[in-house]
Amino acid sequence: MVNARAFSAPGKALLVGGYLVLDPRYSSYVVALSSRMHAIVTEVKSSDPEGIKITVRSSQFNGDEWNYEVKGEKGSQNFKLSEMNDKKNPFVEKTLLNIFTYFQISLSETSNIMIDIYSDAGYHSQANSVVKKNYHKEFRYHTKSITEVPKTGLGSSAGLVTVLTTALVSFFKPNISVAKVADLNLIHNLAQVSHCQAQGKVGSGFDVAAATFGSILYRRFDPDLINKLPPINSTEYQGSLVNLIDETDWKITAEPIGLPKGLRLVMGDVSSGSETTKLVAKVKEWFNKNTPRSEEIYDAINEGNLRFIDGINELSKLLEQSPDKYEGMIQSLEKGGDPKSYECFKNIMDAVDQIRENFRIITLESGADIEPPVQSKLIDDSLKLRGVLTGVVPGAGGYDAISLIATEHANLPSQTEKDSNFKNVTWLNLRQENTGLAEELPSHYYNLE
Repeated sequence: MVNARAFSAPGKALLVGGYLVLDPRYSSYVVALSSRMHAIVTEVKSSDPEGIKITVRSSQFNGDEWNYEVKGEKGSQNFKLSEMNDKKNPFVEKTLLNIFTYFQISLSETSNIMIDIYSDAGYHSQANSVVKKNYHKEFRYHTKSITEVPKTGLGSSAGLVTVLTTALVSFFKPNISVAKVADLNLIHNLAQVSHCQAQGKVGSGFDVAAATFGSILYRRFDPDLINKLPPINSTEYQGSLVNLIDETDWKITAEPIGLPKGLRLVMGDVSSGSETTKLVAKVKEWFNKNTPRSEEIYDAINEGNLRFIDGINELSKLLEQSPDKYEGMIQSLEKGGDPKSYECFKNIMDAVDQIRENFRIITLESGADIEPPVQSKLIDDSLKLRGVLTGVVPGAGGYDAISLIATEHANLPSQTEKDSNFKNVTWLNLRQENTGLAEELPSHYYNLE
């Protein structure tokens, strides 16, 4: 075991594939974002042969701290976890239980563990916070606990579970490397199980997949893989978990994909907030009541999604084969030229139009505000800005944010600062990340002030 290791995992935005991402038949484009979740795991000497103590600290959020005691359950391969101050954190608890159960840790031979969690500014509202930094890192410190600080929807819980899983796996399997596909698959599978159990439901998994693998073309696993696990405290759980993690083909697709050089993702935070679970429930009800027409609408959205992905790939090919032509297109877009005069751009814009048009139909008929009129207007206004190619309401939609594809040098804040149409928009300082999990230097987190 090493004394300390550090890892980080990116946030996410579901650019195309909202709602369809829940169905294994459909592919989605998931963008990993530069706001990252961090975990530093440190060995602490232990003196108790029957149990170990694990401390998880989140000093950014009013000094939040969870202190766990882990003990084995006699006559079984399970472990018992108790938080010494009766504080609840299901994401941490399920991660710890699955790691200990999977690795069958010998408590008498294991040290106590300290884990420090940090999150980049993009995950949470920055109101009433102060910056602490060193030469390498910069974080926002809040006066409230983490449950009281509003989130921005970048996947903080998935990022936490993924990076915490990675830190703990590295503690018990020191030869782990986030550059190895087999190790990434191990982390991904464990994190998916823990995240679903903590949420109390099996989601699409795209957020954990992006945190692990980076920006990807994603197709989900069968939810029965996790739904059919026995209860976590049952005698059958350990064997079933190991079989699921090590021996089962999850049949997911997680192929690397990214925007070509010269283009970037721009996130605009609208800060109105939407309850994703309610939106999903309304859409599900609408879908079930309107088959086969609803299936036809989903197929039309899927066709638009695939056309969009093909369009991005075509741009990447053009950059490779005719870099001068590609650069000319980017410069024209940046100067406010008509992007539809270029076939590659037009294909992408038409694909997004097809996606948006069908989501507006669902919005109208289901009552779920996927792309409500106020967001439609905001995107349409954004398309008039110099350097903007296209835009969508990401993920499940709603009032949270908009996602734009723009040129690298398009300065949207300066174009919109005096425009009342954008008075409720905060342009987030984020970029697309191709890399998922990354190993960091523990020393880069010391002496923040």
